[in-house]
Amino acid sequence: MSQGNSSPRQLESFVSGAWRKGGENGKTLLNAATGAPVALIDSSGLDFAGALNWGRSVGGANLGKYSFHERAAMLKALAKALMAQREEFYQESLATGATRKDGWIDIEGGIGTLFAYSSKARRELPNTRVLTDGAVEALSGDDSFSAQHIFTPLRGIAVHINAFNFPCWGMLEKIAPSLIAGVPCLVKPASQTAYLTELMVRRILETGILPDGALQLVSGSAGDLLDHLTGQDVLTFTGSAATGQMLKQHPVVIGNTARFSMEADSLNASILGPDAGPGAPEFDLFIKEVAREMTVKAGQKCTAIRRVIVPGGLQEPVIEALKARLAKTVVGDPAQETTRMGPLASLDQRNEVRNCIRKLSQGAEIVFGNPDECIIESGDADKGAFLNPVLLHASAPKEAAVVHEVEAFGPVATVMAYETPEDAVDLAQRGKGSLVASVFTNDRSVAEDIVLGMAPYHGRILIGNRESAGASTGHGSPLPSLVHGGPGRAGGGEELGGMRSVKHYMQRTAVQGDPELLSAVTGRWMPGANPHAGGIHPFRQSLETLHVGEQFTTAAREVTLADIEHFADFTGDTFYAHMDEAAARANPFFNGRVAHGYLILSFAAGLFVDPAPGPVLANYGVDNLRFLTPVNPGDYLKVRLTCKEINPRINADYGEVRWDASVTNQDNEVVAHYDVLTMVAKVWPQMMAAE
Repeated sequence: MSQGNSSPRQLESFVSGAWRKGGENGKTLLNAATGAPVALIDSSGLDFAGALNWGRSVGGANLGKYSFHERAAMLKALAKALMAQREEFYQESLATGATRKDGWIDIEGGIGTLFAYSSKARRELPNTRVLTDGAVEALSGDDSFSAQHIFTPLRGIAVHINAFNFPCWGMLEKIAPSLIAGVPCLVKPASQTAYLTELMVRRILETGILPDGALQLVSGSAGDLLDHLTGQDVLTFTGSAATGQMLKQHPVVIGNTARFSMEADSLNASILGPDAGPGAPEFDLFIKEVAREMTVKAGQKCTAIRRVIVPGGLQEPVIEALKARLAKTVVGDPAQETTRMGPLASLDQRNEVRNCIRKLSQGAEIVFGNPDECIIESGDADKGAFLNPVLLHASAPKEAAVVHEVEAFGPVATVMAYETPEDAVDLAQRGKGSLVASVFTNDRSVAEDIVLGMAPYHGRILIGNRESAGASTGHGSPLPSLVHGGPGRAGGGEELGGMRSVKHYMQRTAVQGDPELLSAVTGRWMPGANPHAGGIHPFRQSLETLHVGEQFTTAAREVTLADIEHFADFTGDTFYAHMDEAAARANPFFNGRVAHGYLILSFAAGLFVDPAPGPVLANYGVDNLRFLTPVNPGDYLKVRLTCKEINPRINADYGEVRWDASVTNQDNEVVAHYDVLTMVAKVWPQMMAAE
């Protein structure tokens, strides 16, 4: 959108339901490779208090009308729409200094996160607006008083303040869990690359997929935005530790106890195992990974490798191998296909990185690259923010505190040596908390010692070796299903991690009371709630007529010794407790021969299943199975089957029904207890009329 424009465009903010310009022209944003003006950014005069209130009142109310599955479907539709327009984003991304490969991480990686969250939400969350947490807590002996933890959406707004390096992914990975939780978002991107975020938000809003108020954008300074946060709001931040600490200590954030999550820069380490010398596959994988993390996005990744920790005596082979690989890096204008590494995001950013290299040089020696000299094949060396890769070597890393304290946020890394695995862990820990670390080894004991030693200081750890190399996603790639964050210097926050992150935007509440009323709150039947005994077998009912709490109790069936022996012969399960009376009596858990657990399940299914074709389409699993009382020959079994939960699937002719199955003996002792999971048609007959 910016490429080829004769004059820079004025970025706008989308707040309180409309696109709005700031009161001034604002700051000029420059193309990172050419220095040409790209956009003007300003947010002066915007009503931030009004924007937050509009998000809470309009966006929150609108999102609250939908279930988890319906909100997940919105994300899927958004992802499809954005993917269809990705080339426009790639073109805009060039001005940020990103190559096509860099842009793929930001653009398609971000869109892929929407797809992933949509899929996981529909598979792992119920199609409801309230989420239960854990099992029912029985608070009385007769099930008349119980408790259930629940999650409900906060009644505030999520304010996401993002860094400059990932203008698309940084936004999408935060709004995905927020929106699934039912909490509206206000995104405030870093100014330097905000034009790409603004373009994507425009395309999102143009789809009309999200309800009014669900997404807002501030292009420019946050002004007094934080002054208007409440205790129901969430503030997330990605960027420097210094800025993050300032936000965390904001008087309103502290005074209102607004939820705060920070993902800050960190001195991520990669360790070469003592077994991985030159010639070992792990050595080559290590060299490749370090070089890649130094050059992808010009090293401007919060997960990039900053400290290269290698066995004593291997510094020189590692340095020489890295020098050879880095020397092949083609630096230049990202618009050129031959370019492998583009510029930093801005001249200011380059100045900052150069200053950090000077600080690092107080405890380490530059062994490759010259931070003050630009060697490029395309672009403008004077106006572009180019910086060639720089490799340093710290010969005394335990004495050089600076290499564990200063992060040069660019294509810069420092090699240092260790003597023992414990020594390597100590060096990694000196970073005082990081987002990610990696260890390259093919030795089980080395992997165990180093991973367990580093884990308390890191949010994620990659183990690299020859067996996983073909499938590995690498050191620096956060994944939607894995947590992204880290302790200490890394901010102490946590993002992503699948449905874990959805709960960051919800309130957990313990609700106590009569199980019947608790069931009304949660939409789930629980022991003690009133059952509903209908005249129709539950397996003869579609979702159109079936209700939570409908209960069916079967007739009883005797378990004989012949049944046990036949099951053993038929299945091949001749475990002594089923076949040897004396041995079974010697077992402290049994009083003679007992029935197989899966014979009990099979008999239970035979008792409660209606065999004729009907609305129950498939049994797709059993959850929480426990065998509680041994079954001996001569015992009689019956089943109480209760409809526990109903989850209609959207855009499908069926839904999921969870049944509570309780198998008891002639003494009313519970023999087995479990949940049966079935797919049930929404209406029945299904499709037959059309045929």
